Amino acid sequence: MRIFQKLKEFYWPYRRNFYLSLLFIAIVTAATVVYPIVLQITIDDVVLGNQYGLIPIISAGFIVLMLLKGIANFLQQYLGDLFGVQTVFKMRNSLYKKLQRLSFTYYDNARTGDLMSRLTADVEGIRFFLSAGIGQFLRVVLLIVISLAVMFAYSVPLALVTMVSMPFLAVVVYRFDKLVHPAFRSIRTSLGVLNTRVQENISGMNTVKSLAREEFEIDRFTDNNSTYRDNYIFTSKVWAKFFPLMELIGNICMVVLISYGGYLVISGQLELGALVAFFSLVSYILGPLANLGFIINMFSQAKASGERLLEVLEAKEDIGQQEHPINTKQISGHVTFDQVTLRYVKDDDLALKDISFDAPPGKIIGLVGGTGSGKTSITQLMTRFYEPTSGSVYIDGIPVQDYDLRVLRQHIGFVLQEAFLFSTTIKENIAYGNPDTVSFEQIVDAAKRAQAHDFIMELPDQYDTMLGERGMGLSGGQKQRIAIARALLIDPSILILDDATSAVDMQTEVKIQQALKEVMKNRTTFIIAHRISSVKHADEILVLHEGEVAERGTHEFLLQNGGLYQRIYEIQYQDQKAIMRSAQ
Repeated sequence: MRIFQKLKEFYWPYRRNFYLSLLFIAIVTAATVVYPIVLQITIDDVVLGNQYGLIPIISAGFIVLMLLKGIANFLQQYLGDLFGVQTVFKMRNSLYKKLQRLSFTYYDNARTGDLMSRLTADVEGIRFFLSAGIGQFLRVVLLIVISLAVMFAYSVPLALVTMVSMPFLAVVVYRFDKLVHPAFRSIRTSLGVLNTRVQENISGMNTVKSLAREEFEIDRFTDNNSTYRDNYIFTSKVWAKFFPLMELIGNICMVVLISYGGYLVISGQLELGALVAFFSLVSYILGPLANLGFIINMFSQAKASGERLLEVLEAKEDIGQQEHPINTKQISGHVTFDQVTLRYVKDDDLALKDISFDAPPGKIIGLVGGTGSGKTSITQLMTRFYEPTSGSVYIDGIPVQDYDLRVLRQHIGFVLQEAFLFSTTIKENIAYGNPDTVSFEQIVDAAKRAQAHDFIMELPDQYDTMLGERGMGLSGGQKQRIAIARALLIDPSILILDDATSAVDMQTEVKIQQALKEVMKNRTTFIIAHRISSVKHADEILVLHEGEVAERGTHEFLLQNGGLYQRIYEIQYQDQKAIMRSAQ
């Protein structure tokens, strides 16, 4: 119950529907137990007692009882479902909000398919238990209590004999719960792994096919699917083992009831109608006791789902915010790093080591270096995607931790190396940063500055063209230019281009660079690039190597310095020099 106590905030506001549902369950259960009593009266008083005048009264009363039960059944079902649906609606929203707030550190270790499984299958497991499981449990308890009360009223000795089997059933149900809960936990976990495998395979289908790894992926999926299958088979074995045992105990109880009850009728200690009623009442006890397995099944699934949901809801939010953060509409874009180090994971090597630099407003800073040298890490600290291990990052002389996180990121335009576009129109993709405040003319202007307008106008629906998943239907260069337009439209004080022209050809890159020269005026720009041509015009270039600033200076200064930058330059341009020499 500890799991459901932690989830109380989601279902407690809707407890009124829950309590009303329980009330109608009690009415339905009470009406159900009346059936054997009506049967006993019919046999003993009407048939054997020849009181045929009771037939119209019993019939009319039975019809009224059926109507009452039908109405109560409807209200119980509706209110129970309403309680479950309202709860998971709030829970799913909270989960999604939590996922939006979690830092990049969490997503570095998370699997997309597993998270999707938690937001779908696990949430539904909770809903099913709240809507039906709790009500069914109460119905079982009430049926047993009321049925036993009526049985004791008919015959105390026969009721006591009937109850002998119940402790055995209780032990079986208890042992069933101990086995089935971890089994369902394994099923939920393996389903998350299976969903992750499918999601990764579909997203990376181009890579799979280009490397002819279809058979490898099939084998890997088969292994994950086998684990999921084996977990389910184990659970089925548990069911197959315990439910026949429950049925056997129930049948033994029926045999005892027939034998001893028949003796009581023959000896005149019990009416025939009461014995027939006993059979119905015992079925009301044994049937629900056996169904406790199904209820425990629902409870175990819900408990396993709740544990997985709490792992997300209770995940640490690494990127916190001050109680009264700075909320400003104006940021000039003065960026300062003061002896900043960064370690992504404890005990791993430092990603950045003692980084210090000053970027005044309007300056262009180039970041050059090999893969893993720390270029992107520097820009991710500005936007607080991660927190520095030591040192400080300032914008306009204020630590980035003091800013309102949303305001801070609204002043930073970020164009990633891999452009991500949503499955919506081009117009909505460009306006994604502030869709409620920009005009269509501003969208077109941003597209023109990013050299995207011309190819957009050639599309069938132009700016209203619907894009496929992740921008499917556009080339890499076209997606990149739309991403650049999206960043430009928010008019950022700080513009970060993380290898933003890597997916375009040289001619398009030149056009974009020409357009960006005008855009970069009066805003601080950081350009991460592997091509020297992308950063040669920067006011200062930081050459990074293994998380440290190996060199810094202008393009001309670094070329004459004889260091790492010059070697990178020579590697990139040696082929062009060879072509020029052969042409002479």
